[in-house]
Amino acid sequence: MICQIFILSSKGDRLIYKDFRGEAGSDVVGTFYEKVTALTGDQPPVVMVTLCLCTHKDLHFIHVRQGGLYWVATTTDDSSPFTVIEFLNRLTALVKDYCGTLSEKLVQMNFALIYELLDEVLDYGYVQTTSSDVLKNFIQTEAVSSRPFSLFDLSNVGLFGAETQQSKVAPGSAATRPIQCSREQGGKSEIFVDVIERMSVVIGSNGVVMKADVEGEIKVKCYMSNCSEMRIGLNEEFSIGKSQLRGYGAAVRVDECSFHQAVRLDEFDSHRILRLCPSQGEQTVMQYQLSNDLPSAPPFRLFPTVERDSGGRLLMYMKLRCDLPPKTAAINVCATVPVPKGSVSLSQELSSPDQSSELKPQSRAVVWQIPRFPGGTQLCALFKLEVAGLSSASLLEVGPVGLSFELPKVTATGLQIRFLRLSPVQPGPSQRWVRYVTHSDSYTLRI
Repeated sequence: MICQIFILSSKGDRLIYKDFRGEAGSDVVGTFYEKVTALTGDQPPVVMVTLCLCTHKDLHFIHVRQGGLYWVATTTDDSSPFTVIEFLNRLTALVKDYCGTLSEKLVQMNFALIYELLDEVLDYGYVQTTSSDVLKNFIQTEAVSSRPFSLFDLSNVGLFGAETQQSKVAPGSAATRPIQCSREQGGKSEIFVDVIERMSVVIGSNGVVMKADVEGEIKVKCYMSNCSEMRIGLNEEFSIGKSQLRGYGAAVRVDECSFHQAVRLDEFDSHRILRLCPSQGEQTVMQYQLSNDLPSAPPFRLFPTVERDSGGRLLMYMKLRCDLPPKTAAINVCATVPVPKGSVSLSQELSSPDQSSELKPQSRAVVWQIPRFPGGTQLCALFKLEVAGLSSASLLEVGPVGLSFELPKVTATGLQIRFLRLSPVQPGPSQRWVRYVTHSDSYTLRI
């Protein structure tokens, strides 16, 4: 049972507030933000407890962070926190379906729609439904977009960087419009299937891979109103666990796999086909995990040299190599290099003009940014740091290097979509898009 739902900006501004039971005052919004900002670390706990002055009972704050916003629920009874967290995640997905994306601006522009969703989703604090298919019969408010949608708009290319249009892949903005837009486009129907993977890698100072885990999911976002069934064909060589490998091509293996409850698996064992009746909006149809058995080498290797020069400065020479195939490229690559305490200034020599770097004294790190990194190439950087009280022990404070990146059109496991078939055949123009992307979840390179 939920007492209140409220959405806050990253600065604590109240965007949405709904009290379902009147058991706690509106001052709990300020209390929550004071508590969450007073915590140390980047990951505050999702459940916090305080005393409710109205009822003199413990008030539980349960929240998630999505789109740079705090999505918070309060409860005074012994409700399961996992149930409330799952509800909040479904609520964010629902708002994303109806508003197109999650941001402070769009929440402000669509406050009436979000309040109408809350009225239908919760009744006196009890969850009724979070299904887009059910709610579409009751929601009357139309979503307000920040700008008109255009399939040829390249100003927001989403998952695939600057090469999206050239490779004939739908721009990211095409899949982030509200689901109600399908009615406004004269019956035009589209469906997006995204294969998204996140890598967690640790590479030792000797270049040995100490950890390499991949978590992936297949997401479907549907803008079709009359699609009775969709069939997704995976690699014939796809296998789960240590079972015997299938097919005749390169092995595609995962350790664990789970499916959405709507997915029918009667053809999965024999032909690796997923069958489901997609609902309008976004849903995760499959999740999988692979540990310490990547089919190819990690995408990046670092060759560092750290020393002290004759002038008393700290020199860090970083050579970063991209081991992707030559026709692919990583985008939005960012290397964070921890530096000794007392670092006051930075000068750098970079191997290409599109790179940039800066010293962040608060976090004691040098941030090296590379907008695009082609496969089969390497980039170099020389960082010269002025460090107060530099000593031999200070050299041990350098590292490990944290790397964040995005790999469009690449999956670390090798999972591919063989085909995407819809039935019945859609009348009029219809489009089907399949996209692949791999993100860094935690990519650590020890020095």
